[in-house]
Order: sequence, then C-alpha cells, then structure tokens
Amino acid sequence: MQDMIQIAREVLKEEASELVRQADKLGSEIDKAVNLIYNAKGKVIVTGVGKSGHIGAKIAATLASTGTPSFFIHPTEAMHGDLGMIDQNDVVLAISFSGESDELVRILPHIKRFGIKIIGMAKSKKSSLGKFSDALLNLDIIKEACPLNIAPTTSTTLTLALGDALAVCLMRKREFKKEDFANFHPGGSLGKRLFVKVKDVMKTQNLPIIKDDVSLKAAIDAMTHGKLGNVLLVDNESKLKAVLSDGDLRRALMSESFDINEKAITYATKTPKTLTNKEMLAIDSLKLIEEYKIQILVVLDEGERPIGVLHIHDLSSLGL
Repeated sequence: MQDMIQIAREVLKEEASELVRQADKLGSEIDKAVNLIYNAKGKVIVTGVGKSGHIGAKIAATLASTGTPSFFIHPTEAMHGDLGMIDQNDVVLAISFSGESDELVRILPHIKRFGIKIIGMAKSKKSSLGKFSDALLNLDIIKEACPLNIAPTTSTTLTLALGDALAVCLMRKREFKKEDFANFHPGGSLGKRLFVKVKDVMKTQNLPIIKDDVSLKAAIDAMTHGKLGNVLLVDNESKLKAVLSDGDLRRALMSESFDINEKAITYATKTPKTLTNKEMLAIDSLKLIEEYKIQILVVLDEGERPIGVLHIHDLSSLGL
C-alpha cells in the first residue's frame, strides 16, 4: 500500500511546479487580457462547461468582489436565451482546456457576431476557442496530477490561478483599496473587519460616569450598576481624569492603607487608554486593546469628555 502522505505531497509539488513553470512563460497575452477587461464599459461574462464551468463561476465571483462587475453564464443556457444577458460593452472570458467543448464552441460565433471581445483559456491557440479569442491565456500543462492523466487537476488549478492573476492585476490597475473591498463585503467576519467602525460598536448609553471627588465606596456602587467592570471619573467640566477598574480595586484591597471612604481617584488609573477617532475600524481598536492588555477603551470627544466605551467582550462577540 502506497504512502498516502507521500502521494498527497507529490500532487501538491507537481501542481506547484506547473504554476511556477507557467509564471515564467507568461507574456503579452495576460497584459492584453487585463486591458480588454479594464477598458470595457460593461461586465465580464465568464462561461465554461463541467470542471471549467465550476472554476469559471469562482473566477466570476472573485472578479465581482474585487471591483470588476462579473457573472457566470452556462453555455447551454446561453444557447437558450441567456445570450440576451450579454451586452456589446461586455467582455467574455471563455474557459475550455481542450478548446473544443461543444456547448461552448457553439456560442462563440454568436458572441463574435455582436463584436464582443473574447478572452480564452485553452491549451492551444489552434483550438476552436483559441481561434475565436482576442487574447488567449495558455493552459498547455505538461500533465495532470491524476495518475491516469485524465481527471482535470493540474489544469483546473492553473485555470483558477490565472483567474486570480487577472483579478489582482485589475485590482492594482484600478487602485482598488481596502475601503472598496469593504463595500463589497459588508456581511460576515470579513465584512466586519473591514466595515464596522468604533462608532458602530461603542456603548453610549448609561455609561458609569462619576465625579472624580467621590469615595471609593460610591465608585464601587457605580461599578456594580454599570456592568462594565470599570467606572469613569470626570472633573467638573466632565473631562475624563481617570478610570477605576476591577483590577485597580483588587490591588487597592491588598494595600495596608486601604480605606473604602478614601477618594476613588486615589486608587484609579490616571492615564487610561483612550480614543478620539470614532471612525477608526473596530478591528484596529481591538488590536489596541490586545496590545495594551486592557478591557476597555474610552472614546472621548474633542473636549476630552467621554462619549462612549469599547469593551473587549463586545468586540470579540462580533467575530473579529
């Protein structure tokens, strides 16, 4: 019985080796393909059959999420009405390893009839798809990773990687930024990392704010009712002067001079960590909390008055 670990390693190495070989072979066709998409006024329509179709659907999704409007059409559906979804301003990305997939080849003359540019992905320029293509990304692999050299393995990996290369080239060309990416990914943990801001998460109601001259006993009562494990001490102008945490309270209890009637500010942290930029991404504020090993960040206005509190539990519960 062959060692499955060794077989798996050989597959990965073989496919990786082919990607490196293809990277060294890339020429002007990739530049031509990128410019065809970049200069198009419409969308990128991706099409393909079988495994190529599955890879094509992923490429369309990647393009769409990185600033290039795109969607997938199955060639058979295109022959039965979906060709109407393709506009003269669009570019078609057609995928077929052999370049001879019957369902795909049949729609190519109809696409060209409307003057629509075609970017092909196939193993030969001499194939039917190659002849119809205005730019051809070559899939001339040495062999499939499949031991029978039949199942699409290395070829589909290369196709997917070339689709990623197209998407990244277009991102660079469009100067696609993190903020743009956030606009396309508002949901899920990824969207929260790129979209949710401090102002969307911070607590603003019923903040445990007390005067900086109150006793520790009064501060403990405010801490209990505030349910944040902290109280904010402010002066007569409502400016933040200190934060008393439950950690500060525990350390105070260990002091021989502890006096519950002493002013709370005696035991409080006089230089608490604060924020004034409520437009900061929530994920960046969480990094600060982790860096300083604290539980909360106090959000201040321009007058150094507390307007909100960020608690580590609220941030972590978002899945950040």
